[in-house]
Amino acid sequence: MVYTITFNPSIDYVMNTGNLNLGHTNRSISESMSVGGKGINVSLVLAQFGVSSTALGFVGGFTGLQLEKMLADESVQTDFVHLAGGNTRINVKLISDEMTEVNAGGPEVSDDDVQKLLKKTDMIVYGDIVVVAGSVPKNLSDDIYEKILQRLSDRSVKTVVDATGALLIKTLKYRPFLIKPNIDELCDIFNTKISSESDIVEYAIKLQNMGARNVLVSMGKDGAILVADDGTIITQRAAPISAVNPVGAGDSMVAGFIAGSEIDYHTALVYGTAAGGATASLNGLANKQTIDRLLSLISADS
Repeated sequence: MVYTITFNPSIDYVMNTGNLNLGHTNRSISESMSVGGKGINVSLVLAQFGVSSTALGFVGGFTGLQLEKMLADESVQTDFVHLAGGNTRINVKLISDEMTEVNAGGPEVSDDDVQKLLKKTDMIVYGDIVVVAGSVPKNLSDDIYEKILQRLSDRSVKTVVDATGALLIKTLKYRPFLIKPNIDELCDIFNTKISSESDIVEYAIKLQNMGARNVLVSMGKDGAILVADDGTIITQRAAPISAVNPVGAGDSMVAGFIAGSEIDYHTALVYGTAAGGATASLNGLANKQTIDRLLSLISADS
């Protein structure tokens, strides 16, 4: 089983307003709602590959109940901790000539809530995969991912960490199965400038030396590079797409990699690149039809 953990999930409310006139009443042309959060995105895209997952994390209030219902409608199992106060955040995205986003802070998570989540991880056993992804509520410390990996460290569980800064670095001593920085994040971690693929490989190997087993570096329209735990280095070019919105593309790449990793690393990288490109080409997350189309394009180009 795959488990994804999202500390601060959301419902994203997208409104197309045409011309937005600030300071006046505006009427929307169309509206849509979707669930958000990096771990949740991974669960949703895994479902497109036919891979079951359970979404863990925190939800609150009536919006939390709605988020659970929306995930159930997408065939994603959930086992969230229900917070005593506050509501799962609603992020408002206004589309006019440009996109304007107003992202809510989300409810406060107490130490007792964290203990409840950690207790839920006790059901995770040998052979399972756990994905921890994204930011955490501002009142939690930056060692929360470390605590999760420490709790799982004696069970031969594959852990995937998609985070930045201290959240990521503090987990490396527990040898996560996969981390997925992008180029900008590599630059931030090592306070350096990266200008070539050889630079990417150099700093990915440094992350391996710090503990990561597999380092998957996303390169946007140029594809991705995998520095694998067996010593191989694989580069996969992205399929040509018309980019629409990159939001969620990295999460989709993680989902694709997980889906293909039971076959081999090359397949994992191909699936990940196709899934990431599929999301980038859509107004929303990747769907099976688009993933399959890009897999065909990648295979034809190989």
